[in-house]
Amino acid sequence: MFLFLVVALAVVVAAVTLAVVGGGENGPLPEAVPERLRDPLPPDRPVDRADVEGLRFPLAARGYRMADVDDALSRLGAELAERDARIADLESALAGARTAAGHGQVPRENHTSAENQVSMDKPSPRQEDRP
Repeated sequence: MFLFLVVALAVVVAAVTLAVVGGGENGPLPEAVPERLRDPLPPDRPVDRADVEGLRFPLAARGYRMADVDDALSRLGAELAERDARIADLESALAGARTAAGHGQVPRENHTSAENQVSMDKPSPRQEDRP
């Protein structure tokens, strides 16, 4: 009886293996298409928090697809470098404005008002007295 069960099990395993690998009505199983990243980071606008939170990498045989992860990391790195440069520019401009305000100087954009424009158009009395 035990020998019969072992032989029956071997026959069933062999039949299933042949059906999956090379037999069956429709022939062998088709090659599985690798899963690709469906929602990549948007190329037409800066990446925001929702884009990063919604980013899901498809699984591959040994984890994640390296190309998809590398593309996302390089894009995020480039945007972070751009934002860091913009922040540094704005902080230096703010420091310059604070320094100018601390010395009693007004930045050049705010220095010319409507009253100063009128007085600049008319010569001062001292200039009229001079020959």
